[in-house]
Amino acid sequence: MQTIIETVQPYVSTIATAILGVLTAIVIAGLNTIKVKANTWIDARTTESQRVLLHKLAEEGFSLAKTAYKEADGSKKLQEALSYVTGQLEQKGITLTQVEVQAAIEKAYLDYKAKAKQEPVSTEEATIADTAAKVSTEEAAQAAAKEAVSGLAAKLNDFLAQATAEVANTVPAQVQSEPGPISAPLEAVQMPVTTE
Repeated sequence: MQTIIETVQPYVSTIATAILGVLTAIVIAGLNTIKVKANTWIDARTTESQRVLLHKLAEEGFSLAKTAYKEADGSKKLQEALSYVTGQLEQKGITLTQVEVQAAIEKAYLDYKAKAKQEPVSTEEATIADTAAKVSTEEAAQAAAKEAVSGLAAKLNDFLAQATAEVANTVPAQVQSEPGPISAPLEAVQMPVTTE
């Protein structure tokens, strides 16, 4: 029996070591998979917040170039907006390509143009549009108030009509013209007599 154990022991050790190696490889592969998924999730969240920041900075850069460099041509304005946005991104530690930054600025420009098409062209038209909106809002508020008061008055009239109808039904129809004498039973009034 001793010789069998001594003969089998190297094989058992080899098999145990192989199984341990396979289990270690599986654990390491699982950890790498988890690491990759975690990095992907973190990158997605960072990219999303970076995109929001990029678009806000692009709007700022476009506004700066439009107001500060009014007389400059379009390419000069674009270069100034690009330098502003890339400088702000570098301060935040975010590195993006020049094409990504330019695309965000161009998007801000297109959004501005789309919004400008929706607004009145002149300040006179803007004043007229504002006044018309205020007047229509005031008229609508007055009409709503009148309707509410009319509805409230109708409900109050209904309530008063119901209340008077109920009171009329519960009041007795006979009314006494003169008050009569009040009589009390004599049995209830008796005084005890005490002797000393």
